Amino acid sequence: MADVAKAASVSKNAVSLALRGDPQISESTRRRIEEAAKKLGYRRNPVVGELMARLHSGGPKRFRSSIALVNAHSDKLAFRRHPTIPIYVEGCRRRAEELGYRIDEFWLNEPTFTPERWIKIFKARGIPGGVIVGLMNENRIQQNFLPVVEQMPFVVTGVRTRDPALPFACVDHHMVALHAFEKSLQLGYKRPGLVLDESIDALVEHRFTAGYRTGQQLVPNSRRLKPYLFTGKNHMPTFSSWLCAQRPDVIFTLYNETRAWIQKSSAEHPQKVELIQYEWRASHPGIAGINQHNDLAGQAAVDMLVGMLHRGERGVPEFSRATLINPTWVDAKK
Repeated sequence: MADVAKAASVSKNAVSLALRGDPQISESTRRRIEEAAKKLGYRRNPVVGELMARLHSGGPKRFRSSIALVNAHSDKLAFRRHPTIPIYVEGCRRRAEELGYRIDEFWLNEPTFTPERWIKIFKARGIPGGVIVGLMNENRIQQNFLPVVEQMPFVVTGVRTRDPALPFACVDHHMVALHAFEKSLQLGYKRPGLVLDESIDALVEHRFTAGYRTGQQLVPNSRRLKPYLFTGKNHMPTFSSWLCAQRPDVIFTLYNETRAWIQKSSAEHPQKVELIQYEWRASHPGIAGINQHNDLAGQAAVDMLVGMLHRGERGVPEFSRATLINPTWVDAKK
């Protein structure tokens, strides 16, 4: 490190800060230090770097800096009142605190925020990067935020983004559907069906329906039901027709409302149909389903971000990395 400092005409402390991506070091100085380190063949030991950072900060409970937690949902209060997003947020907060980082919350849809203002705020607060949570309607970053992700490292939770493709952490949606199908067969069901909003399946690049169709390979053709993919709100007549034609004995879904749809349809076509949730919720323990462990996805996103910061990575990576969380089964509680 002393040789790098001498070659770049800076102090050893400046070398240490620059190679950790600390915002205290200017862009031009950081590049000069990185070039000197590269010429001298210097490689920073990430384990030692993390240890020294903790020693200098006085331990894991003294915060070193802040990272941004960006709410990408249309609802400004989604971090608190959305049925799913707060679980991601809880995981992000827990891991950030464990690693010694504060969380600064932002809303991606702030109407007065220009790209220049975003960057100015992050630099003023010493925020080196962040995690994007709540892309529930689309998997693309808004235009006014693109200049930010091009300069700073960001990780997405929940879905994969495209154009640009950022690092992301989420549940393995394909395995959610396949595991639910396999479990339903173990429980004795013969005709598993799928009820799903088409836009949600598109958001996860059709991995829900792909997992469902993979599961269908385990049953004869006569028991491979056509999934019910709906759009909009006025779909009760078509759902009732689907239920009558396909005759499922269990339905995979993301929605608690599906039970009411079944009850309403059964008035005309009496039949017993159970539910299995693709996203099990503790608020409805009487319905079995899949725990997606979205809090672990939030934790993994922070881990990925901190790793990028330690490596001095900036902007959109050439090859986006992914961390997939394995789902688990939860029995219904009587």
